[in-house]
Amino acid sequence: MTVDGERVVNAEGACSLAEPWFRSQNVEHPPAAAVDGIAVEPAVAFARAAELLKAAKYPLIFGLSRSTTEGQRAATALADRIGATIDTTASTGHAPSIMALQQVGESTSTLGEVKNRADLVIFWGSDPVRTHPRHLERYSLEPKGRWMPNGRADRFLVVVDEEETETAKLADLFIKVPRGKHWETLWELRMLVREVEGETRRGGKGEKDKAKSVDFSPPLPLSVSPPLSQGLSELARRMKSCRCGTVFFGSGLTAAKLAHRTIEALLQLVTDLNQYTRFYARRMRRYGDVAGADSVLAWQTGYPFGVNLSRGYPRYNPGEFTGPDMLTRGEVDVCLIVGGETAADFPPAALEHLRRIPVILLDSPGIPPVVPAAVKFTTAVYGVHRLGTAYRMDEVPIPLRVLLPTDYPSDAEVLNEVLTRVD
Repeated sequence: MTVDGERVVNAEGACSLAEPWFRSQNVEHPPAAAVDGIAVEPAVAFARAAELLKAAKYPLIFGLSRSTTEGQRAATALADRIGATIDTTASTGHAPSIMALQQVGESTSTLGEVKNRADLVIFWGSDPVRTHPRHLERYSLEPKGRWMPNGRADRFLVVVDEEETETAKLADLFIKVPRGKHWETLWELRMLVREVEGETRRGGKGEKDKAKSVDFSPPLPLSVSPPLSQGLSELARRMKSCRCGTVFFGSGLTAAKLAHRTIEALLQLVTDLNQYTRFYARRMRRYGDVAGADSVLAWQTGYPFGVNLSRGYPRYNPGEFTGPDMLTRGEVDVCLIVGGETAADFPPAALEHLRRIPVILLDSPGIPPVVPAAVKFTTAVYGVHRLGTAYRMDEVPIPLRVLLPTDYPSDAEVLNEVLTRVD
């Protein structure tokens, strides 16, 4: 990283997503605080924000994926003080994954273990070449590891998706799933893994065969095409014979209806595979520190997202206490958003309600607002302007350093000041 004055002039080694982002830092210099779109002194904005939050009957704090542990703890403390609902961007992303692992558990690992051990790597409903450009290079496909001395040559890459993606073009095996049929495909694969030589999958003559048919057949009949069936048979064979396997899954699974059931099937498949070999599942998280936001909420309240504190104690019920759903139903009367671009993922009805209520927005410079804000604070960027702790997608905490100077406060400083004024 090369810095000239207050600008990053060269981001050598950065990926295609990171390089333009680093170069854009300190290009724009909006006012530190604004009320109804008019620049004001920060004290005026703090007073107005505190006034709105104290008058609110059902406030919501949302976002936090552009924050760090420090900002997320401050947001949780503020939510506790005012009796708000606090939610993260998981509710527009990997909430089904969290719900699934709460039901059936999770066999998982760090990216370092994938790098050093995994000889079978599967991307299911994920295209890391586009969404995580350095993932294959650093962790999952190309790097040489302790037990993977030859890097790419020691690994077998499988991509399972509804369309051929950029990552699929690099795969040793690509399995195309019919649109909306991931659940059925995972159950078919799970039965193939459970198959024992000499036994029939749909039951047999012996008691053992009958038990298999009852215990492991899905509640609905399956219908897969012959090419898909052949690909799944090959994948099941490789899953059981590999030394260490990892399946990374992404939005191709989480965006579907009843996605938590589909991911439950995937996590149960991984549990089954651990009877034969070492196998892991790993979520391909969204941008920013959403993993950290979920972790901070979990240790502060006992729940990872969608936490309601209006009764003086934490309550958790996805759908009832998740931000997009509450906004869609028109229940929220004041919304504090930390990282405004995340609101772009809200359904239209939620965005429409946001435009009718006061919004307090904390955002870094250069981020165009999705909805107008009654009060807006421009905040420093962690890892560029401020120190902080962020969580990698595998829940490993990473210390962030300072690259550039700024006069803007961090979101933690803004939230703590608002909390003081609310008190």
